[in-house]
Amino acid sequence: MKALITGIAGFAGSHLAEYLLAHTELEVSGIIHRRDENIAHLQDRLALLRGDLRDADSVRSILAQVSPDYVFHLAAQAFVPPSWRDPWGTLENNIRPTLNILEAVVALGIKPKILIVGSADEYGLVREDELPISEDAPLRPYSPYAVSKIAQDMLGYQYHVSHKLPIVRVRPFNHIGPRQSEAFVAADFAKQIAEAERGLRQPVIKVGNLEAKRDFSDVRDIVRGYHLTLTHGELGEVYNLGAEQAFSIRELLDRLLGMSAIPLEVEQDPARLRPSDVPIVVSDCTKIRKQTGWRPQIPIEQSLRAVLEYWRKRVASTHVKEVD
Repeated sequence: MKALITGIAGFAGSHLAEYLLAHTELEVSGIIHRRDENIAHLQDRLALLRGDLRDADSVRSILAQVSPDYVFHLAAQAFVPPSWRDPWGTLENNIRPTLNILEAVVALGIKPKILIVGSADEYGLVREDELPISEDAPLRPYSPYAVSKIAQDMLGYQYHVSHKLPIVRVRPFNHIGPRQSEAFVAADFAKQIAEAERGLRQPVIKVGNLEAKRDFSDVRDIVRGYHLTLTHGELGEVYNLGAEQAFSIRELLDRLLGMSAIPLEVEQDPARLRPSDVPIVVSDCTKIRKQTGWRPQIPIEQSLRAVLEYWRKRVASTHVKEVD
């Protein structure tokens, strides 16, 4: 049995590859476009194919070559702020690859089980009386990124209905862990702390809105959920994956500051404030729990410590190279 991961060199994709190699008998392949440092430690255990998911011929060629039993479609532009600056770039980058994969599967006449990874951002502007957020909540996207994820989600549903493709969809809520880009809040704070500890910056942490509350899980729990959902979820359905509890950004910061080796000050940076910010997001994962038994297992404190240790090592390594 073969699994193909798009976005395998990304944050969640690299953790999914690790999970599948450690916990299943699947032969794992992945599509990479440019960078591959997140999976350098796995390269002797999986097959990597270079291709551009925005190119239909490239996608069809790879799918024909691999003929996978499972496709985990994780590849996407995954950060909200760039979607404000370049809406079409995000829409094209997220929608076209999804369409190319689905069209290639139809054209080739193959029927792999496909996981389409959406986002909790699809729910957008949720009212307090609608919390916690179930899969039946209305979709009120507040960013171009959210619109792109809705399009991916709905394409998955449409191709399941129209072409009988075995597709399952997920809407993961915020997740953190090692290898996440500093563009995301926990990694951003951890990197700043690691740099300050080594004297590479002033002992001041720059922050945006600290009052927003988000549903944070560990990425390793989320990718375990991806595998369970694709192998045991009901075809055509969509499932939330989250911690079912909200942590404020301030709470994440305070916990990380408590792990710092030096005292640090906090300063708000207006450039870090988003054009639109939902006050609170918290998931209802009853549906996936009843279907598969999945629930998060890794405590937030453990996740944050893993993020900080990752950035300490990365900052130390980068600083040594610069000195050399």
